[in-house]
Amino acid sequence: MKFFIKHIFIFFLTLSSVAQNNLQPGAYTSTNKKAIKYLEESKQLYSIGKIADSEKKILAAVKEDPNFVEALSFAGDYYRINHQPKDAVNNYKKAIDLAPKYFVENHFFLGLSYMDLAEYENAKIAFQNFLKFERINPQLKEDAEKKVKNMDVAIALMKNPKPFKPINVGAGINTANGEYFPAITADGKRFMFTRGLPRPESPGAFNEDFFVSTKSATNVWQTAYPLQEVNGPGNEGAPTLSADGNIMFFASCSDEFGDYGTPDRKGFGSCDIFYSQKINGKWTRPRNGGNAINSTNWETQPSFSSDGKSLYFIKGFRGRGGMNKDVDIYMSEIGEDGKFKTPIKLNSNVNSTGNEESVFIHPDNMTLYFASDGHPGLGGTDLFMSKRQANGDWGPATNLGYPINTSKDENSLLVDPAGNLAYFASDREGGFGDLDIYQFELPNDVRPEKITFIKGKIYNATNKEPLQANFEVYDLETQQKTTQSFSQANGEFFVTLTANKNYMVNVSKEGFAFYSDNFSLKGKETDFNKPYLLDIPLQPLDTGSTIELKNVFFDVNKWDLKPESKAELDKLIAFILKNPTLKIEFGGHTDSDGDKKANITLSNNRAKAVVDYLVAKGNIPAGRLTYKGYGDTKPKVKNDTPENKAKNRRTEFKVIAK
Repeated sequence: MKFFIKHIFIFFLTLSSVAQNNLQPGAYTSTNKKAIKYLEESKQLYSIGKIADSEKKILAAVKEDPNFVEALSFAGDYYRINHQPKDAVNNYKKAIDLAPKYFVENHFFLGLSYMDLAEYENAKIAFQNFLKFERINPQLKEDAEKKVKNMDVAIALMKNPKPFKPINVGAGINTANGEYFPAITADGKRFMFTRGLPRPESPGAFNEDFFVSTKSATNVWQTAYPLQEVNGPGNEGAPTLSADGNIMFFASCSDEFGDYGTPDRKGFGSCDIFYSQKINGKWTRPRNGGNAINSTNWETQPSFSSDGKSLYFIKGFRGRGGMNKDVDIYMSEIGEDGKFKTPIKLNSNVNSTGNEESVFIHPDNMTLYFASDGHPGLGGTDLFMSKRQANGDWGPATNLGYPINTSKDENSLLVDPAGNLAYFASDREGGFGDLDIYQFELPNDVRPEKITFIKGKIYNATNKEPLQANFEVYDLETQQKTTQSFSQANGEFFVTLTANKNYMVNVSKEGFAFYSDNFSLKGKETDFNKPYLLDIPLQPLDTGSTIELKNVFFDVNKWDLKPESKAELDKLIAFILKNPTLKIEFGGHTDSDGDKKANITLSNNRAKAVVDYLVAKGNIPAGRLTYKGYGDTKPKVKNDTPENKAKNRRTEFKVIAK
C-alpha cells in the first residue's frame, strides 16, 4: 500500500546516514584485517538488501575488534534504521566513549535512538553534545537545534499524560487480517474501512478492499461486508464519506507499470483520488477526481467536508528514487459548476517543514486532525489538531498528547461525529491479528465543536411526489454558506451543522418556485438519535404562485433592510435572472396593530426596499418587478395572539406572469 509515505526503500537510506563510515581501507581505527573485512562485507550486503546477512557480518567485525569505532558506528546505524533502538544506543555509546570527536554525527544519531526509546532527557543531552562541535553538517545542525526545543515539548507532554484507554471495536469489523483507514457517516451508523486480504497466488502479497459495517440497535458493529461495486482487482484504500454517506472519495495507486487494477480506472500516475456516488442504493463505477486535484505526483488520503464544499488530501512530489518529498495537506473547493478548483496548500500552522499525512476534517468543519513529523512532538509522526479561526485561517497545531502519541508513528485518526470517540489502527497485543481498529474517548481539550444534523425530505407541494433538488444552508448571523448538498431521488437529505446557531435554507429546482426558510438550533440537544426534521414543500412555478420571503427582516416600524436579509435576496436575484420571463409583484404585509394608514405606508415602503435592492444589486429591469403595500388587509391568520401577529408581518412575492 502506498497511501502512507513510508517506502520499502528505507533500507537503503542507511548508505546516506553512514556516509561518515565510508573511509578507504587503511584509514580505519582498527588494524585487524578480519574486522575490516567483515565491516566492508556488511556494508556491501546491506547495499543489496541482504539485511540479515549484513547483521551477522557487522557483529563479527565488532567481536573481532571491540574497539573498532567504524564498526560500532555502522552497527548503531544498522540497529537504528531497523527499529532496534536499544542496540543502536549501546553501539553508539561505545563508539563515542572510544572516540567522541572522531564521528561527531554519532552524537546526533544517538539522540535519535534515545527518542525512539522515549528517553527525551538523554536525547536532548545527545543533541546538545552534537551542537558543541564547530564543523558539522549544516542540515544536521539545523535539525539538532529544532530537536533540542522539541525535547522540551516531549518532556512536558510526558509529565502531563492524557486519559487513554483504547478498546477493540470488535469482531464485526476486526479479523485476523489487517483493518485500517476507518471512515464513518455523520449519523455514526455506518463504518467503512480498508481490509488487506492475502493473495493466494502471490505469497506475502495482499489485496486491499473496502468493507462496510452497520451499527445495531444495541450499538454493536455488525459483521462487515465487502463493497463489491467499488472494489476492483487492484488496491483501494483511505475512504472518506459525505455527511449523508452517498458520496465516497478514496485513493487508488498504480503499480510500476501504471496499472490501477482495472481498465476503466484511469489515473495520472502514482496515487490518485477517485470517487463514487450511491444512487438509489447502489454505488456507481468509480471515476477519477480529475486533473484539478490529481497529477503525476502522489495524491492520497482524502477527507471530504460535511458541507460538501471542500476536499482535503495529501500531496507529495516525486523525488529521487521514486520517493515522495514535500508531503503536505492541500484543499480543493468545489465550484458552482460541480468541478474542483485548483488546490491550495494549507498554511504553516498546519503544514510544517516536515511531512504531514492522514488528514481528517471533522463534520463540524471547524476542526482538522492530522499526523506530522515536523511539528514538536514525541518522535515519529504525532497526531495534531488545528481549529479554524474567525477569519477562516487554520490556527496553531495542538499535539494530542501522551500516550495517544508516542515515540513511534501515529496516524490515521478518525473522530466520530459527536466528538467523543476517536478511532485508529494498531497492531498492539490482544487483538484479532495484524492491524485492528480501536476506539478511545477523546480528551475534552482536543474535541471538536458540538454539531447536530438535519434530516428531511423535499417534495412537490401539489402532489407530494419526492423531488431531487439542490439546497444550501446559510448561517444567518455571518451570512456565510455553511452547507451545499442535494436530496436523493426519494427526496431525502441529510446534512450536519454546528449546533446553537440560526440558519437559513434555500432550495432550488428548475420548474419550481423560489423557496427559503429559517430554523434555529439554539438550545437544541445534540442527540444523534433525534435529528432535527425539516420537510420542504416546493410549489410548481406558475402564474399566481405566492411565496413568502421568510428571511427578509426589518426593525420595528422601519423599512431599512437588515443585514441578515442579504443572503436570501441574493439567492432571489439568481432565481429571477434564471427565469427571464417572470414578472413579479412584491407585497408588504403588517399585523393589525397601529394606524391602518401608517401600516399601508410602512408595508409599501418595505416592499419597495426589496425591489430597490434587487434592481440595484441584480441589474434586473425595473419593469419586471412591481411592489404594493397591503397593510393588514390580507392576514394569513387571525391577529389574536402575538405569535399569529408575527406570522402576518411578512413580505411575499407573487408571480403575475410567466
